[in-house]
Amino acid sequence: MIGRLRREWQGFREGLRRLDTQAAVVLVAAVVLVLLQLQIGNRSFFWAHIAEAVDPANRQLAAWGWWFGMQGVLGFVVPVLILTLGFKRKPSEIGLGLGDWKLASVLALLYAVPVVIGTWVLSNGADFQAQYPHFAGAKFDWGLFLVYELLFLFYWLGWEYLWRGFVLFGTAPAFGVGAIVVQMVPFAILHADKPVAEAYLSILGGLALGALVWRCRSFWIAVPIHAFQMLALDFWCTLRARSGAEGLGLDALMQAFGGGS
Repeated sequence: MIGRLRREWQGFREGLRRLDTQAAVVLVAAVVLVLLQLQIGNRSFFWAHIAEAVDPANRQLAAWGWWFGMQGVLGFVVPVLILTLGFKRKPSEIGLGLGDWKLASVLALLYAVPVVIGTWVLSNGADFQAQYPHFAGAKFDWGLFLVYELLFLFYWLGWEYLWRGFVLFGTAPAFGVGAIVVQMVPFAILHADKPVAEAYLSILGGLALGALVWRCRSFWIAVPIHAFQMLALDFWCTLRARSGAEGLGLDALMQAFGGGS
């Protein structure tokens, strides 16, 4: 009996020696960071524990800023520190370099065209106009709109880097190109509460974004993929709210710009 336990212990130690420490730390840390975001990085936490310390006039924007800011810190700042300080990785090794910036730039520009058109069409719907921007105060104050969108951009840095940077490049030494699949799994699971079509499309989207970042060797391309579509939708909905423009034609577009000052 003792001999068997000794052999099991030796096998366990041997297994630990073969374990890729960086990949293990990255995957465990990603889970912890997501849990922290869900527990203390949400707007409910802000309203319950922080709102009283903020000027009432600024609380609505601050609530969104808390959520966006915590995602940026937990998804971008902390993971970068783990890989650079904890594992001595160079920025280029963890997706922070320029990579194939020429290809990334071309793809971003090509992507921007259908996004601008598609979000203009979507913004004509009453449901979208009621929902975007999430912070209603941004609709009638361009200064607040800019602040809100910059905070939102920080959110996207955190959301994208956590998966397409930290998990993708952090587990690449252990899994190679298989890291594309690894980073997709938690990303898709976090879409479980979304509409059915969006939930299943997140599998394809996660794989596509992971493959794109892997090809470009830089996570930066993933940011405009998500951020620009939200910025465009917020912008069109704001112009429509300020101008009262309805419809999709050139007249509606001219009215939106003419009355959106």
